[in-house]
Amino acid sequence: MEFVLTHTDSGSNARRGYFVTDHGRVDTPVFMPVGTRGAVKTLRSTDLYQIDPKIIIGNTYHLYLRPGNETLREMGGLHKFMGWDRPILTDSGGFQVFSLKDLRKISEEGVQFKSHIDGSAHLFTPENVIETERIIGSDIAMVLDECPPALSDKSHHREAMERSMRWAKRGAEHHAHTPFPYGHRQFLFGIAQGGTHKDLRQESVERLQEIGFDGYAIGGLAVGEATSEMYETTEHTATLLPKDRPRYLMGVGTPEDLLECVARGVDMFDCVMPTRNARNGTIFTSVGKVNIRNAKHRNDDSPLDPDCNCEACTKHSRGYIRHLFNVDEITGLTLTTIHNIHFYLRLMEGARQAIEEGMYAGWMAERLERLRN
Repeated sequence: MEFVLTHTDSGSNARRGYFVTDHGRVDTPVFMPVGTRGAVKTLRSTDLYQIDPKIIIGNTYHLYLRPGNETLREMGGLHKFMGWDRPILTDSGGFQVFSLKDLRKISEEGVQFKSHIDGSAHLFTPENVIETERIIGSDIAMVLDECPPALSDKSHHREAMERSMRWAKRGAEHHAHTPFPYGHRQFLFGIAQGGTHKDLRQESVERLQEIGFDGYAIGGLAVGEATSEMYETTEHTATLLPKDRPRYLMGVGTPEDLLECVARGVDMFDCVMPTRNARNGTIFTSVGKVNIRNAKHRNDDSPLDPDCNCEACTKHSRGYIRHLFNVDEITGLTLTTIHNIHFYLRLMEGARQAIEEGMYAGWMAERLERLRN
């Protein structure tokens, strides 16, 4: 995978670069909107093109269950199925499977689980997850890994990390020998595990590099540990990862989290927070969060965010969008989702510019102060 590091910040570990897939170039640091089931909730592909993310993320677990591998194969893969011609990354579905708790059983072979939809039995192995991601046709696939709860003891984290590394090797070997059906390349990322234990994280990174991947993810964080522990573990792990490969922090997070972790050397992020919060009426703005359901916005003719030029802000007022929420009009969910994703994408755009100018640390401090106020 071609990854070019173009700038580094003098006052932090922030990095500016880009990687290239057959569906396009992605500038980093980057936020990837979550399209779990082949759609970013409440948005059409035309809405996405207008907001302009360069890459989105889908989920193997959910796409495997519905519409299923047979349909995806017959429809020519997820790009064609959803009408999206830019890069797609697929999570392996491991996090979703392990969140089932009482509905799954772990073995060296893989994970047996029952569908949350109909209770039917299934098995995910490192090999068949790769096969499903091939059928989905993502540009970047993730290996199957085990993600234990944050409060697990160290022995549990070690066991999960070591199993994840064995699965990573099996997945990489299968990926190297599995034909790709749609004519474009698919890259493979490994996932570092180990909880907040620095020695386990180091061992995990070393074993992943022995296998060799196109990029590396930091998994198993933002699952219940303290924010300070998440930041510390992220920085420790990122510094161990190779400089010539993208670094992806999975499932993180708030705007503050993104800025803090860019400063710690992370290149890629995904999180459901902007879309989920949008559907609940919580709006991210340049001066902090806004609850659009509050009565004080009833006759407010100002935009959601005066610093934003998205459709929701340039064409509609807070009062109108609050009205849409009050009458359960789905257009309100669409507009707030458009804004929140736009906010996250522009935040990363600002980070890239600040790194290019060698001023990221100062820029971040100023943005954090505004967000926290």
